[in-house]
Amino acid sequence: MRTPAAMIVGLVLCPCGLLLTLTGTLSPKWRQVSHVPDQPMDVVWEQGIWDICRERQSTHDRLCGQADELGYFERVPVRVAQGLMPSSLVLTLVGLVVAALGVRCWQPEPRHLVAGVAGLVLLLSGLMSLVPSSWYTQELWALPAAPGSTLSVGYSLVLSYLGSCLEILGGLALALSFHHYCKECRAPKLPPSPVIEAGPCSSRAYSNPWDVLEDERDGQHWRSSPPCDSDL
Repeated sequence: MRTPAAMIVGLVLCPCGLLLTLTGTLSPKWRQVSHVPDQPMDVVWEQGIWDICRERQSTHDRLCGQADELGYFERVPVRVAQGLMPSSLVLTLVGLVVAALGVRCWQPEPRHLVAGVAGLVLLLSGLMSLVPSSWYTQELWALPAAPGSTLSVGYSLVLSYLGSCLEILGGLALALSFHHYCKECRAPKLPPSPVIEAGPCSSRAYSNPWDVLEDERDGQHWRSSPPCDSDL
């Protein structure tokens, strides 16, 4: 049996979403702060959920580990992202392992129930990464920054969005396996056909077919065993 197309789609989208979400979680570029007053025009501050970097675009000098003087990491959207994004990554890994055990491309038949459960786990992991990304985007201009500076969305936030959407779509594709599982449960199960064991052939030899019919009427011979082909 071929692997269902929905399972293949889920197994392709979810690992891609995991890579994008991992990149977005680790890279410090959720928000860019440029044109900061009293600083050179080519200086850009890059803020993530773990680190703050300062880059000078003219020389490409980049220095991370900058001090959080404005209390950026103390804001609730950043703290929520620090908790949910790593949890989402761990849950995605668990879901992919369960999905591999359910799809079982190396076996003739997949386990639809296990694949459906994996789809729910991956769907939950995608929602767990989508919530902090959406909240951070909504509070992007409310997070602390130097007055008069220009704020913009960083590529890490975009990657987190894309990764979350891919995981949700992949989880939904795998969750369609529940439909196949329900069809298997509703399908009527045919009872096993009885096996008739042939008895030993009669040792009596018949000279003509009329003797066989005579024994059938009398019920003397076929009660113990049916006649063999050789008897006829």
